[in-house]
Amino acid sequence: MDTFTRMEAFVQVVDAGGFSAAARRLSKSKALISKYVRDLEDELGVRLLNRTTRQLSMTEVGAAYHREATEILQRLEDLADAVRDTHREPRGLLRVSAPRSFGDAVLGEAIMEFLIAEPEIALDLRLDDRFVDLVEEGFDVAVRLAELTDSSLIARRLSTFRVVIVAAPTCIERYGTPTAPIDLVHLPTIVDSNLRTRANWNFTSNGERFTVTVKPRIEVNSPKVVLDAVLAGHGFAALPLFICKDELKQGRLVPLLTTYNNPPVGMYAVYPHRRHLSGKVRAFVDFLATWFERNKIDDEQCIRVLT
Repeated sequence: MDTFTRMEAFVQVVDAGGFSAAARRLSKSKALISKYVRDLEDELGVRLLNRTTRQLSMTEVGAAYHREATEILQRLEDLADAVRDTHREPRGLLRVSAPRSFGDAVLGEAIMEFLIAEPEIALDLRLDDRFVDLVEEGFDVAVRLAELTDSSLIARRLSTFRVVIVAAPTCIERYGTPTAPIDLVHLPTIVDSNLRTRANWNFTSNGERFTVTVKPRIEVNSPKVVLDAVLAGHGFAALPLFICKDELKQGRLVPLLTTYNNPPVGMYAVYPHRRHLSGKVRAFVDFLATWFERNKIDDEQCIRVLT
């Protein structure tokens, strides 16, 4: 019997809430599980559990050991999964989160091709413009359109996309054409509250990046509603090019401040930090990276629309 067997027994006792439940989980006798935990305490020279006839609780050192032991066991399981996945065909249910506007406009096309390429994968795609908690909500992977700051996630950059300042011709007739980003401070704006930047709009001039904070007339958590409000002439907005490119081509919207070269925004596939990529997630992320490299949704579309 090794330390890892004793460690697993202790963790299962705590997680299951008792020796009997842990014994059932591990398909071993209650007496053997109890012996494993006693042997672990003897090996460490500390008491990990307080035992009474009615209650079981961890000591302070037991709680600290449980946290570390749980992570060690999870890493071992992940390592075994990663080795098995190396030779495993992608299959099973894949749960994906993505922004609604992006899923409707671009991602849907890529995913349909992915499902043709991987017939053994079933898909649960949730389109939501909020940042979901991947671990709490049980997602395998999320596609995010933002510069990421959460170090608890592993991210793979898939591509970039452009954000453009736009307004309807009627809005420009009423309020005039801004000639510099600072002019937007005094104009009615429409802000997508899903974006982390919100009312802080980024620009670049002569290689220098700077931010202008606008005062929104309308703030809404839907890029589609932002687009509708801009088309109705209610104000100026910063919109992803893939959302408004058709309106720009048709002349229903006008691109503004294009000489200020709005910095491109990153597009990422993200997954939880402590989870190795399973075969299905690896196949999905690799496919998206190849698909976006082939289709170049950022630069090529930006040039076609704005020139």
